[in-house]
Amino acid sequence: MIWLRLEGLFVLAISMLAYWQSGGNWIWFAALFLVPDLSLLGYLIGPRAGAVFYNVAHSYVGPICALIGLWLSGQTALLPLILIWFAHIGFDRALGYGLKYMTGFRHTHLGEIGREHARPP
Repeated sequence: MIWLRLEGLFVLAISMLAYWQSGGNWIWFAALFLVPDLSLLGYLIGPRAGAVFYNVAHSYVGPICALIGLWLSGQTALLPLILIWFAHIGFDRALGYGLKYMTGFRHTHLGEIGREHARPP
């Protein structure tokens, strides 16, 4: 699991470096960084819907598709938003938050989350 967390940290770092290189505004970065977590509202419907909403917002598939679309269209205006999205996913992975199983929020592809499941230092 340490490799998956390091991978997330690497994605976070590269995304932030690319954001800086793109000339993105850091106030916008801070303001939009947690937007993907609005997908947690899906859990108000139930664990199945919550997992679907969360996974759509927290899978690398979304920002990769958006990046491909940007490249194919020749546009660059949305690049900073896509980089923020990548950074958020990398941050979550570095903290150990993985894609959710439909059995509940704590059940992820990186293992169970929560204090009772944390490893001692």
